[in-house]
Amino acid sequence: MDWQLHGVKIIPAGGLDPNTPQTPGMTRAAAITHARTGASKLWAGTVVVQPNAKTGPHHHGDLETVLYIIRGRARMRWGDRLEFTGEAGPGDFIYVPPYVPHQEINALPDEPCEAVVVRSGQDPIVENLQMASPEPTGPHPAAIPFHPEPGT
Repeated sequence: MDWQLHGVKIIPAGGLDPNTPQTPGMTRAAAITHARTGASKLWAGTVVVQPNAKTGPHHHGDLETVLYIIRGRARMRWGDRLEFTGEAGPGDFIYVPPYVPHQEINALPDEPCEAVVVRSGQDPIVENLQMASPEPTGPHPAAIPFHPEPGT
């Protein structure tokens, strides 16, 4: 086996791929995919929710999702009417089971919420849902990259 070619892959911070399904209010970027690394059982990347912003309600089909909060404060809503809520901060993990309607909200007015996301499969399933959110609406500032380009 050629371990140099088929071994460990390092994805530099500036090398993430934003060409992945998106949900309004959040920016996703892929790091670990089959095309990029040969991964076959999981997908990993980053998500950013801007200050005071919220995503549209969505689910990820039969995929399990784990988020690890790096910076900021994430408020999650979930359920058939997004009636349940909880919050997580830096160092906390969030688990989202398959088919659970959910919404990510940045609970802070002045700092992006940044997280690492890992899913249990390669399919880029993002099912955006047409449902109302009980969360108040806030401004949606321009996106700030999770990993700034070198020299910025």
